[in-house]
Amino acid sequence: MPQSPSQKALVPFVSVENMMRLVHSIGVETMLLELADVVEADFRRWEVFDKTPRVASHSNDGVIELMPTSDGEIYSFKYVNGHPSNMARGLQTVTALGLLAEVSTGYPALLTEMTLLTALRTAATSAMAARHLAPKGAKTMAMIGNGAQAEFQALAMKAVLGIEHVQLYDIDPNAMAKTEANLAGSGLRVTACPSSQAAIEGAQIITTCTADKQFATILTDNMVGAGVHINAIGGDCPGKTELHRDILLRAETFVEYPPQTRVEGEIQQMDPDYPITELWRVITGQAKGRRDDRQITLFDSVGFAIEDFSALRYIRDRINGTTFYQELDVIADPDEPRDLFGMLQRARV
Repeated sequence: MPQSPSQKALVPFVSVENMMRLVHSIGVETMLLELADVVEADFRRWEVFDKTPRVASHSNDGVIELMPTSDGEIYSFKYVNGHPSNMARGLQTVTALGLLAEVSTGYPALLTEMTLLTALRTAATSAMAARHLAPKGAKTMAMIGNGAQAEFQALAMKAVLGIEHVQLYDIDPNAMAKTEANLAGSGLRVTACPSSQAAIEGAQIITTCTADKQFATILTDNMVGAGVHINAIGGDCPGKTELHRDILLRAETFVEYPPQTRVEGEIQQMDPDYPITELWRVITGQAKGRRDDRQITLFDSVGFAIEDFSALRYIRDRINGTTFYQELDVIADPDEPRDLFGMLQRARV
């Protein structure tokens, strides 16, 4: 007789449908706030994690990457792509899936969609960083680039920092209209602006999130006044930036993992000795974040595997006792570990 799968062979799987059900059962803003706290908790224990730059396969069309890490008890990785030209084909620029596994056995403990979850964890990480770097009492943010992440970013800044007003700009008016419509009823005051300059007028937080894989200049030095916090999340691979280098000369720059950010972030434009501060050191009190009201802070965020680890363990804990997952039989696990072939034979009809 065919062998029934053991419990360890059944891996919890969160589909896109179930991820959406889970998010709505929690509430988008509540989930963003909880994710920000989980990511910050893992940044506080940054030193226990395995750390390596993501493994990237670049092409003329985009990039496909693996992002692994472990805290010694749990291992995680994310598969993610970045293909800016996909939008013209009616496809997502970024898609992702992720896995958690037990270090003690190597057995998977969770498999999940991560296209939605990446947007949520990216926004949560942005807001968590802004909690330490943005000017106190910030109420207005500029959102330059109104693609798939824009609404998540705005709602995370609202949930975590209390942002009340979002000023939008995108070169595509349809993208601005989409974002404005999606944020209707959110409690945010939303203004669509005719230019990036207009969008950053009066904003204490400036988020840039554009998709083109090129050295771009979304913000120039003369556009950025004293005291703002810049959340630059669009530059995330070699040859892709958003800020003029003169902004970086005036700003104090905070990063996730320097070996990755120096290759992929805004600081790829700068000399190798350009000074940066690792965000985990600010969070743990080992380094200063915002020092005064006139300081320009820049979070040069490229996304790092520990943030995905945090999001995955959050989902693992949140689905426990719910119906928001399926159990997939994905591990061949014979009763007698050495008898894999026998298990195969017994399944023959």
